[in-house]
Amino acid sequence: MKSVTEYEDYRIYMQDFYNERKRISSFSWREFTRASGFTSPTYLKLVCEGKTRLSPQGAEKVGMAMELAGFELEYFKSMVTYCHAKTDQERKIAYEAMLELASNNKVKIVDGDAFKYFQSWVHPVVRELAPVMPGATPSDIARRCCQGVSAAEVRESLEFMVRVGLLKKNGDTYEQADKHLKGLTSAVSLALRYMHREMAHFAEESINRFAPSERNFTGLTMGISAEDYNKILQELDVCRKKVAQIALNSHGTERVYRLNLQLFPLTWKEDKSNAQ
Repeated sequence: MKSVTEYEDYRIYMQDFYNERKRISSFSWREFTRASGFTSPTYLKLVCEGKTRLSPQGAEKVGMAMELAGFELEYFKSMVTYCHAKTDQERKIAYEAMLELASNNKVKIVDGDAFKYFQSWVHPVVRELAPVMPGATPSDIARRCCQGVSAAEVRESLEFMVRVGLLKKNGDTYEQADKHLKGLTSAVSLALRYMHREMAHFAEESINRFAPSERNFTGLTMGISAEDYNKILQELDVCRKKVAQIALNSHGTERVYRLNLQLFPLTWKEDKSNAQ
């Protein structure tokens, strides 16, 4: 069975644990529940089916019943907190606790590097800037950033991206590696939401911070159907790829820019508005 640190959903881990024990013995939900200190024989089965949940106290009892101890038990408890968090901020704190536990014990979390990369604007900006500033110190790079960032944060970002293979270091210069971090877990989606919020905030600030000649804002308010919406998404995807190709073929980087492509509703669907 896989290590607990390869999971981000405690229910899936519990189900896999049950399936593995069932495969090699006559293990039952009743036995699993009894070992965890609960009275209802189907309680943990209902937990795995998403029909009820574990409390923090229950998480510890179940973790111990699965013979988890030390950092693995703490990881399982943090995973329960992560799955039941009500806000992105709570989920982020719980996932960062999972990352720290894994890092301190020299194990990796699935998509952990992608989460770290996407949760902050610093990494993608430094990745673009460092290769065009040969010999620059972290302080030099930090001063080029429009948003506030310390030399220590830049240094940490550089070390992280070299470690995960996004940058290659040659002496006192950096070059981008042909690698992209991708992830399918909910944690990566969480990190991307944080990134989009940050970039949307920076866009708002740029209206007054930069002259119109240095930034571009356009918008269109329109009434469309669901079919139109999907067609527009396809066109935006084509546009984004064309812009990326222009940047790829660039003869030199003078500044790092961010392009936000946002399409969102301003009205409810008719059936929802009638229900309010």
